[in-house]
Amino acid sequence: MLSARPLQEKLALRRDAVGGLLTNVSEAASGDAPVSVRRAAFTALVRLLWRAIFSDNKLGEAAMQELYDYVREAVALVVTPNVSDLFPAVAGADLQGVRRRMAALVARIYQLLDRQIEGRMRARDEFGRGDASSKDMLDAMLDMSEQDDDGGVTMNRDVIRAFCTDLFVAALDTSSNAIEWALAELLQNPRTMNTLQEELRTVLGSKAQVEDSDIDKLPYLRAVIKETLRLHSVVPLVSYRAEATVQVQGYTIPEGSNVLVNVWAIHHNADVWTEPHKFVQERFLKKDVEFFGRNFEFIPFGSGRHMCLGLPLANRMLLAMLGSLVHQFEWELPELERGVDMTEKYGLVLSMASPIHAIAKKKQQ
Repeated sequence: MLSARPLQEKLALRRDAVGGLLTNVSEAASGDAPVSVRRAAFTALVRLLWRAIFSDNKLGEAAMQELYDYVREAVALVVTPNVSDLFPAVAGADLQGVRRRMAALVARIYQLLDRQIEGRMRARDEFGRGDASSKDMLDAMLDMSEQDDDGGVTMNRDVIRAFCTDLFVAALDTSSNAIEWALAELLQNPRTMNTLQEELRTVLGSKAQVEDSDIDKLPYLRAVIKETLRLHSVVPLVSYRAEATVQVQGYTIPEGSNVLVNVWAIHHNADVWTEPHKFVQERFLKKDVEFFGRNFEFIPFGSGRHMCLGLPLANRMLLAMLGSLVHQFEWELPELERGVDMTEKYGLVLSMASPIHAIAKKKQQ
């Protein structure tokens, strides 16, 4: 569902999402209003996912605000220290109410999803499954849930709801934060911004958006995205569970253990990266390193069998969104701002402690 072929089939949806982002920013630019970069990116991404999963382009502002609030709250709750997790004697007590709050939050998200799932199931009962060309991700999951045991797949409503929830929480906050970090670095580095704008101007000309066919011709844009994901690892710690007892460098990792991979430390290792705490996008022009899990010094999306399923979508959307924003607009900080506060806020997702609000001015193409 998230592999290259289905994504190519949904190219029109991705174009519409980027187009919607540019329209929203353009409206703000016409009134000289600062743009909340993270929120603008989040809105574009949630509309894309909602349409890709449910074929519904009528997600209202109230529902959008609900999803935004739910995702932000979920990301905060996941990393909230919980005494009940540390002391087995009180494991069932939930002394701080963290599990209770998370359960209530998930229930609210499920209410949003259930309306879509139930409506689709009624439509399928009345009109049938439809042909393959008209199916979306929800249809694909419902098809899988209807297979018998011989089909080798078991997927029920709980699995569908959990998958959709994970997709929204994991994809929306990480990608919108990555866009914000990238633009923050460009605002701090005018030379880098100018070089990127020149590359985009040369390749795109009067085109409004970066498209898949342009990506191979935009090495500087790719380098900026890679350096952003290295310096500001949006998921700084990745959790895995040991499937069997193994020995790693003399340490015994028991089966079932939770193992945290410190992606942030890997990406800031001075033995691998020159000046690891500086934004130097040129390093990726000289070094053939990709983020598909084969170069273990650079794993923003994880590695191995459990690497991020949304990598193909995230890769395309990060390039299209950042490239199009930089190509279409001149960016600057409001007059009262004295530079960008690059303080990091640590959590499940690495975000800016002070989200940027930048002034966008429409270019004359």
